[in-house]
Amino acid sequence: MSTQVPALLDGLVDDAAVFPPGSATLPDALNAHRQHRAAWYSDLVGPLLIPASTVSAGELTGLVDPGEGLVIGLIGDTGIGNLPYALSFLAPDGVTARQVEVAVAKRGEDPLPGIAELLRLTDALPDVEAVYAELPLTFGLMGALDALAVARNDGVPVAAKFRTGGLAAELFPTPAELAAVICACRDRGLPFKLTAGLHQAVRHLDSETGFTHHGYANVLAATLAAADGDGVEAVAELLTVVDPRPLVERATTRLDVPRPLWVGFGSCSILEPLTDLIRLGLVNGGYDA
Repeated sequence: MSTQVPALLDGLVDDAAVFPPGSATLPDALNAHRQHRAAWYSDLVGPLLIPASTVSAGELTGLVDPGEGLVIGLIGDTGIGNLPYALSFLAPDGVTARQVEVAVAKRGEDPLPGIAELLRLTDALPDVEAVYAELPLTFGLMGALDALAVARNDGVPVAAKFRTGGLAAELFPTPAELAAVICACRDRGLPFKLTAGLHQAVRHLDSETGFTHHGYANVLAATLAAADGDGVEAVAELLTVVDPRPLVERATTRLDVPRPLWVGFGSCSILEPLTDLIRLGLVNGGYDA
């Protein structure tokens, strides 16, 4: 069966197979990513995310045919200053980094120095379409968003990235906190990515961790509401919903329109979110492989 992913969901899920909890080996992740890119649901799939440490260690060499045109997202686990070094390993293997993602501060740190360092490097990031500054949802957040918005308005392809989960309760923003961030990005015309914790489509309590996780269908509906001009309270309400029906209803009216603001999220599984989206009726398809 062949079917198209609607424009609203285009590139929603980056392939984070090598990251926990999936932790696939790089050869296995590459083989699976090639299958995803060739499948009927390929429009749902963003680039394969690979740590800078892996790239800098030369681990891609010999695994990629230079003629296949592999596109990745580089995750700057070795720090801001080492991004150009990691990127230098890609061209000989015919690999392109579509996006770069790096933390600019730890929780409680002022993010502005890290943002300034990252912005100074943007000219040294060839062929990179988007640079995501990962911001902690703590001290100095709004000032950091202002700085990113100013740079973006000046033509720098920079955007924001936030964590929505992790191994500690404080890494899960409340619905009100996440709604405030979404609306703040809306007010600044600033795209954003999310990472961690978005394991299911709808908000739920994870029986293994004991944490309540945000749902990506909730985030989608909340972002659509923010883009339509809704305030923080209304956006937060959508993030609390555990009944998928109002989320699906809001999304269904926009399926043919590109997704505003929210660039997407990384998932160590592509098939799990795909299955959820099919189950919710947001993707009309089935497996053909």
